Amino acid sequence: MPHIPYLPADIATPEELVTSIRTRRGGPLLNLDRMLLHSPPFAKGWNTFLREVRGGLSLEPKLRELAICGVAVLNGAEYEFHHHAPEFIKAGGTAAQVDALRDFENAATLTALFDGDERAVIGLTVEMTRAVQVNDSTFAALREAMPDDQSRVELVGVIAAYNMVSRFLVALGIEPEQAEDPVSGGRP
Repeated sequence: MPHIPYLPADIATPEELVTSIRTRRGGPLLNLDRMLLHSPPFAKGWNTFLREVRGGLSLEPKLRELAICGVAVLNGAEYEFHHHAPEFIKAGGTAAQVDALRDFENAATLTALFDGDERAVIGLTVEMTRAVQVNDSTFAALREAMPDDQSRVELVGVIAAYNMVSRFLVALGIEPEQAEDPVSGGRP
């Protein structure tokens, strides 16, 4: 149960903001949106910022989603993992990798599943999420994996942003949406 009740799924105001969020989502509001809309200014900033993080960066989508899934697991944000594991697969990840991500801190040891670039992302994600500070050796591995500054800055930004997201989700007890019942069209 969430610590604060979700706003109704059919909330329509503030109209411009709700329309913008629905457009970004490509459909109905998610539980996260229904929580954020308790504060329209916060929801507006969140929507604008995360639209750019998810769709405006040059960072390889597979590496972005790998980092997001890692943050989710490390912080116990099932909602985040629920929404981003499918995105990781769409970006080129595999079901075997998703399964291995459930033990994220050990995923970097799985050389048969994760290549050097992915292992560098895993290492950075673990250090930033667990300790905030990043060791020189971890950053050296990242430099090898991503030779350009823009990609490294974007990856650090994604990890930082999704640590914010996961902490918001966990603190408020936001739950993954339930699948719709295909027979009745409603929620089970």
